[in-house]
Amino acid sequence: MATTPLLLVGGGKMGGALVTGWLDRGVEPGAITVIDPDARTREAHRRRGVNAVAGLDEVPAGFAPAVLVLAVKPQAMDEVLPPYTRFTGPDTVFLSIAAGRTIASLTRHLGNDAAVVRAMPNTPAAVGRGVTVMCANATVTEAHRTACDELLRAAGETGWVEDEDQIDAVTAVAGSGPAYVFHLIECLAAAGVEQGLPDELARRIARATVAGAGELARQRPEPAEELRANVTSPGGTTQAALDVLMAADGLRPLIGRTVAAAVRRSRELAG
Repeated sequence: MATTPLLLVGGGKMGGALVTGWLDRGVEPGAITVIDPDARTREAHRRRGVNAVAGLDEVPAGFAPAVLVLAVKPQAMDEVLPPYTRFTGPDTVFLSIAAGRTIASLTRHLGNDAAVVRAMPNTPAAVGRGVTVMCANATVTEAHRTACDELLRAAGETGWVEDEDQIDAVTAVAGSGPAYVFHLIECLAAAGVEQGLPDELARRIARATVAGAGELARQRPEPAEELRANVTSPGGTTQAALDVLMAADGLRPLIGRTVAAAVRRSRELAG
């Protein structure tokens, strides 16, 4: 990975996951600078050889990052951003992973000349199995796109949309999606208990079943429809279950309403 130097503003859970991915892909620790106000977070990064400081005033005046990653809480962005206008220019692309913060809300502080990429990652990025979808403003070059894509592939798969409005749908499907899957695990376990399984065993096999099915879907080239059919024998137990899940009032319309609700809320929060 050749995109250096890197400046990460916010070294917490998501920022820390990105640093882990970068280091695993061969980025030299000394090429990464992390800004975070928490002393324990800074010390954790320093133990890995990464430069970690409390504020921008500790960054040398001549430092010019190729990519500046914004990984702070969305509600803190208006307060955090103004000093970083010193990096606005063709040499730096701003990569924001702050949920709900539009490109316009970022350029309002950074200036219209700032190259800004808005990204929507999800929590499996913490274990290198995330998916991140990005959208760029008109100032972003192909080199900027390549750099951002390369950095975020360290946390999983990546994709792009040209219309920023589509980020709301990405948020509803990928950003919130892990919570839907975790709830599925809860529901499977509860159904197992209702059918007589011990609670601990029901929880364990529900978790393993969902995790295993997800890994199978990740590794196999067949579409989900075909993988489902492969598990289903005509007239068997799985078919009986799918007759319920695939009914007119079954899982598909429920998930449709679920995602639509998340899209509506995402648009409300973005203003």
